[in-house]
Amino acid sequence: MTQYPAERARAEIDLGALRANVRTLRACSPGAQLMAVVKADAYGHGALPCARAAQQAGAAWIGTATPDEALALRAAGVEGRMMCWLWTPGGPWREAVEADIDVSVSGMWALREVTEAARAAGRTARIQLKADTGLGRNGCQPADWPELVHAALAAPGVKVTGLWSHFACADEPGHPSIAAQLSVFQEMTAYAEKAGVTPEVRHIANSPATLTLPESHFDLVRTGIAMYGVSPSPELGTARELGLRPVMTLSASVALSKHVPAGHGVSYGHQYVTRNETTLGLVPLGYADGIPRHASGRGPVLVGGKVRTAAGRVAMDQFVVDLEGDTVEPGARAVLFGPGDRGEPTAEDWARAADTIAYEIVTRIGARVPRVYVNEQVGEQMNEQVNERTDERTDEQAAESVDASAGPSAGREEA
Repeated sequence: MTQYPAERARAEIDLGALRANVRTLRACSPGAQLMAVVKADAYGHGALPCARAAQQAGAAWIGTATPDEALALRAAGVEGRMMCWLWTPGGPWREAVEADIDVSVSGMWALREVTEAARAAGRTARIQLKADTGLGRNGCQPADWPELVHAALAAPGVKVTGLWSHFACADEPGHPSIAAQLSVFQEMTAYAEKAGVTPEVRHIANSPATLTLPESHFDLVRTGIAMYGVSPSPELGTARELGLRPVMTLSASVALSKHVPAGHGVSYGHQYVTRNETTLGLVPLGYADGIPRHASGRGPVLVGGKVRTAAGRVAMDQFVVDLEGDTVEPGARAVLFGPGDRGEPTAEDWARAADTIAYEIVTRIGARVPRVYVNEQVGEQMNEQVNERTDERTDEQAAESVDASAGPSAGREEA
C-alpha cells in the first residue's frame, strides 16, 4: 500500500475509480458518445489528470464551462473533441477557433463575435447552438430560434456542429418539466435540421438524465459530477446504488490531542461546551480549505476508528472534534469523506450537514489542499481493500470495471 508523508492534509484522487465510472456511464447510454465534463478544475479533482483518465476510459468529448479552461487543456496537450459554453462579450473566440474547440452560441451577439474570430483566424469555427428549452439560464428562446438558426447557416466561416440544451429538474424523477423540455428540444432540433443544419451531435442529457432517462440520450450525454462518484441527488439513490464510486478522499493529519475539563468552551463563540472531562482533537482544515462553516457542530469525521462530529464552529484553518476521552496521537489521520468503505463519511454526509448539495462539497476544496493521484496508469494493481470490494460486486459490475484500480462513481448540475 502506498505510504505518504504526514502532510497537513490531502485530497486523494482515485483515477481508477474515475475510469470505472466513465465506463459505467457509457454502459448507461450505449448508443451515444460521452462528454466528460471537467469544468471547475474537474469539480475540484484536477482537470488535466481527470480529462486524460476519462479519455482512457472512452470519453469521446471533453467539456468545460469557460474558454480559459478549455484552452488550458489544449495547451497541456489534451486532444480530441472539446467544447466550452460559458462565453461573455470580448472572450477569446479566436484562440478557441484556432484551438479547434467547439463553442456554444446562444444569441446573435455571440454569433457575430465568433464569425469575426473565424475571419481573423482564417479557419472555420465549430459552433453549437444552445436552446433554452425551459431552464431559463443560457440558451436561445424558442421565439428567437429561427433567426439564430438561419443566421448561423448564413454566417461565413462557421459550421454548426451541435444542437444542445440543459435540463432544469432531471435530478427530480417524474418532474413535469422533464418531459416538457424534452418535447421543446425535439421541436427546436427538428426546426434546425429542416432549415439545413446537419449536426454532428444533439445533446441534452446531464448526469441524472444519463442514469435515468434513456430517451434523452440522443447522440451525446454530458456527465459531470457522476464521473466523480457523487450521486446527482438523494432521490436517484446513493453512489453505491447507482453503481458509481467516489473518486475523492479528503483527510488531514490530527495536529493536536489534549485533555480538557468539563465545561470547557470550544472554538469561536463557545457554541460547544464540553459536558464532561474529555479529549479534544484538532483537525487542520477550515473554511479557507473549503470545509463549509455551515457544517459547524454537525460535520462528520472518522478519527481513531470512530465517526466524530465537528465540535463548535469551523474556523478558517481548523476545527475541533470531541474524542470523548479516547486517545488519538498527533499525526493520526482524520478522514472527512471518501467512498465510505472503511466507515468514513461521504461527501453526501457533509452535504446534509451543511444543508447543501454534494457537488459543492467536492468542488469547493481549495488549492491549499494538495491533490494526490492514485491508480494513474490503466491496469495498475489495486490494494487489498479495493480487491475485497471488487470481490463483493456482482459479476456484471466486475466485468464492467476492467481497470484493476477501483469500483464505479457518480454526478449532478451543468453536466
